[in-house]
Amino acid sequence: MENRKIRVGITHGDINGVGYEVILKTFSDPTMLELCTPVVYGSPKVAAYHRKTMEIQTSFSIVNSAEEVQDGRVNVVNCIEEELKVELTKPTPEAGKAALAALERALADYREGLFDVLVTAPINKHTIQSDAFHFPGHTEYIEERVGEGQKALMILLKGDFRVALVTGHVPVRDIAGELTKELIMEKMEIFHRSLKKDFGIDNPRIAVFSLNPHAGDNGLLGTEEQEVIIPAMKEMIARGVQCFGPYPADGFMGSGNYTHFDGILAMYHDQGLAPFKALVMDEGVNFTAGLPIVRTSPAHGTAYDIAGKGIASEDSFRQAVYVAMDVFRNRAWEKEISARPLRKQYYEKRDDSDKLKLDSIEEE
Repeated sequence: MENRKIRVGITHGDINGVGYEVILKTFSDPTMLELCTPVVYGSPKVAAYHRKTMEIQTSFSIVNSAEEVQDGRVNVVNCIEEELKVELTKPTPEAGKAALAALERALADYREGLFDVLVTAPINKHTIQSDAFHFPGHTEYIEERVGEGQKALMILLKGDFRVALVTGHVPVRDIAGELTKELIMEKMEIFHRSLKKDFGIDNPRIAVFSLNPHAGDNGLLGTEEQEVIIPAMKEMIARGVQCFGPYPADGFMGSGNYTHFDGILAMYHDQGLAPFKALVMDEGVNFTAGLPIVRTSPAHGTAYDIAGKGIASEDSFRQAVYVAMDVFRNRAWEKEISARPLRKQYYEKRDDSDKLKLDSIEEE
């Protein structure tokens, strides 16, 4: 692996929330600049406004392009031409437009190879909607823009505690209709592959949640377990994936059973994220698995209720930076060790069978 600082692209998110506060607080610690080089996509004027309002002692340099970025400092790429009005605690169309402008510029630079990983500050999913953004959230937008045809999987994590979702931003009334055997298998395959490649777990163990209370109670409370979830699990087990369950979601977390698995596959958003955030909200990280880009974000939202008060914790954002760098290194290491695999070997069935032979794969 090349021994250099990882460049972390950062989008400023909603300018009326806590995005700039947690970004600036994270990099107020000078040791962070020894680990990586931050490239913040946003507005220098808005960043300065937040810094002054909350008296955060973090200096930054203004650059016109990510090509001008320098190590050892916080670099802010100006993505906003017009003057922006900051209205802390309020969702506004101007804030949504500014969030999208930063995200679009960052993804364009990623395609040019100008940074290594992406960390996104929280957006308001309503105000960002436009002709260019008609998605339920970051995950779906990034999947379309830089996914290269691959499917994304949302994973919330803290350390070895990882929760993935079969369905993401889907209305509750539509969840049962969305669940299919094929979808569960697709998400489980992405999860399994990510646990191996992104987190370095050789043979991961995945716990699978049921959809219905008490895992359907043998069909009394629903049939999705017998008709959809269990058949999907049986097929994945046949493919060599270690998956267990389906477990009723209500008692699984409280009993501590989650500590015995490398990952948990939940059927829908709140089923997985409500207990996760109750347990580790302050340091939780949202990781988008399955895509070429390494993208993380803090587990919290815009937090309008405390925006501008200077009391937002940067722990989740800092952990998002750490996870992005760890995944980037793990992927690079996995690519390096698998770059030149040995060719298969076998014994030919003839008199000299005791002699090891190489197969006859022709070199391209």
